[in-house]
Amino acid sequence: MCCGGQVQLPRGYLQGVYELTRAAGGLTIADEVQTGFGRTGDHYWAFEAHGVIPDIVTVGKPFGNGFPLAAVVTTSAVAESFRTSEYFNTFGGNTVACAVGLEVLQVIEEEALQANARAVGASVLELLRRVASRHPRVGDVRGRGLLVGVEFVRVGDRRDPDAQLAAFVMQRMRRAGVLVSTDGPHRNVIKIKPPLCFSQQDAETLAEAMDLALRSARQPK
Repeated sequence: MCCGGQVQLPRGYLQGVYELTRAAGGLTIADEVQTGFGRTGDHYWAFEAHGVIPDIVTVGKPFGNGFPLAAVVTTSAVAESFRTSEYFNTFGGNTVACAVGLEVLQVIEEEALQANARAVGASVLELLRRVASRHPRVGDVRGRGLLVGVEFVRVGDRRDPDAQLAAFVMQRMRRAGVLVSTDGPHRNVIKIKPPLCFSQQDAETLAEAMDLALRSARQPK
């Protein structure tokens, strides 16, 4: 639901994937590098919204809030099986990284950043959907919490992906002081993944910048 264009998984999809994987003897891995730590608002980890428990969870960059830190969380059974493998990491488990990670977790809790992601994220979706209602070249606005995707399409029955417009909007928003990126298999989705302290005023600035960028785009021939 992140780097693939912020596509929301259908209800029951992940449960089915987990069942098939385990039936074949495989392990399930949830990559929470970009979706975890309360970003999706309703849950601390994105996989929780789908009623599954992975065998392995990976977390990364947000864990250190700029400090190089990542972690792997797994079951006792998986961890025990790893004892027979040789592994070496120069900086693994160093006390400075551990202190940083603990502080980040504390700040997320003390500043209620998960609740902020839920409330402001809902506002971001509402504001951007208002923008979309004025611009037919916006094909979809979707997301959870502070992880949102805005998809751009060409006007017409086929509604083909419009990567050129997505790139234009991204650059125009950058000129307005708002940083976003393009994403998805066709690069036609604007990815919005701001810091968890993103405010209501920031959300309004974001929507205004996107609206301005779309109004300044050339109209399709």
